[in-house]
This record gives sequence, C-alpha cells and structure tokens, in this order.
Amino acid sequence: MTVVRANRLFNAVSGNCINVAIDHGITGELELLGGIVDLPHAVDAVVGAHPDAVQLAVGSAHLLQERQGAQKPALVLRVDFANIYGNDIPDVRFCSIMEEAVVQAVRLDAAAVVCNLFDVADAPEIRQQCVHNILRLRADCSAYQMPLMVEPLVFRREKGGPYVSDGDVRRIVPLVRQAVELGADVIKADPTDDLDDYDQVIAVSTSPVLVRGGGRVTDEVVLRRTEQVMRAGARGIVYGRNIVQHPQPGAMVKALSSIVHGGGSADKALAMLGADGAS
Repeated sequence: MTVVRANRLFNAVSGNCINVAIDHGITGELELLGGIVDLPHAVDAVVGAHPDAVQLAVGSAHLLQERQGAQKPALVLRVDFANIYGNDIPDVRFCSIMEEAVVQAVRLDAAAVVCNLFDVADAPEIRQQCVHNILRLRADCSAYQMPLMVEPLVFRREKGGPYVSDGDVRRIVPLVRQAVELGADVIKADPTDDLDDYDQVIAVSTSPVLVRGGGRVTDEVVLRRTEQVMRAGARGIVYGRNIVQHPQPGAMVKALSSIVHGGGSADKALAMLGADGAS
C-alpha cells in the first residue's frame, strides 16, 4: 500500500478507520438524497464529529477541502458513477469513470480514490467495465502514489424490482479476492447475511477491509453489526445513510467511534446515543 497518503485514513492509535460516505448524490437518484439535500449542512454535521475520512464526489469535495485546520478528516474521492441504484432499471447499465481521476484527486489533496467492482445479476457487462476502470486507475495510482479503495459489491434483482445488495458469502468472497488481485489497497465490502461468516471475507483479503453500511437500519442493528465485523477483523467502516440520515449524525459517529477505535461494545454505544438524546 502507498502508506504516505493511506496513513491519513487510519487512526494513529487504533489503526482503524471511520469513513463517512456523503457521495450518494452522484447516483442521480432522488431516494438517495435523504439527509444530504442540504449538502453543506450534512458535511458540517459529520466533520464536527471528527471521523477519520469523508467520502465525496469531485463536485462536492471542496466542502471539506476548503476548511482550515490540520485536523479535518481525510478526503476519499469517489471517481466513478453507476446507474444501477434506482427503482427503475435502465435498459443500458454502466459504470463510468471520470477522466484524469487520479490527477483530480491529487489536486484536491485526497487521501484515496474509490471505485466500484460490481457483480450484478443479469448485467455482466458492468463487471467488465469495472475491471477496466480499476486497471486504468491502478496504473495512475501507482504513478501518483495514490491509494486505491475498491468497492466489491454483489447485487441481485428483486422480482420485477430494483437491484439490492446480496450478502451471500459465496459471491462476496471471490469478488473481494478479485479486487485484491487487481490491486486494491483498501477494500470496502458489504456485510455478509450471516455475520459469523465475515471472517471468510477478512481471510481472503491481504488489504485492510472496511465494511459498507448500506441502507438505513435501526441504531441497534448498525451498532451490533459494527461490533461483530470489527471482532471478525475488519479495519473499520464506510457508513453513509446510517449516519447522515440519523437524527443526530454527530452522536452516531461518536457512538461508532467507541466501537471502531475504542474496542467498546454495542451496548455501551447504544447507551451513549441514549445519553445524547438520539432516537
């Protein structure tokens, strides 16, 4: 791994990372704008809780990087865009990467770039596009010493409906390994349906694994899941909706930090949220 920039992602004491994803607007889907319609406010609320990193797209990265002070979170720059997140599945599905992605990341002083590696039921062309994107990025990331975070995500299609995340460990494990083999410095992976299986995801990766949050769930579910994946060997989390859509995003970041950085329990984290008056 390119350690100079990557060191900015991981807490100096715990060695772990809390990355808050606020890049959902790049999907172009109304349903994913919950909690981030007022983007400056969303960034303010998250930054004030001192996560290790904030994940933003190129058009919103300035909301973080224009801030003064050396203690602001590191920037993880989203450099690709896919059209598979909506309720209506388009006839032509794709995952496109922006031009000169790594150069733009360097100019924005990002600590890493992030892109997708999809395994989408009935759309093999998207996986091909993702592999091509990663290979292009890997060469440029090496040239500019920019860490590459890859997001290997498995999707299945609901009958007559949209694509949804598939937590089948038999599909997640080989996709994570492919991401590693393609050159990922950091992995951002979904939780498995059975969290007791998550050690298999950790075992197959030689790169640090951060766990994706996915859709909004209850505080108890997200905190207990976080405790379990950290105990399985994850190096942190990348949560979006479970933070930015929370009534008190800052309190949720602090509760998660007690687990990710403090090694605490979900029960104690829930008590923290209760003390802060969060629902």
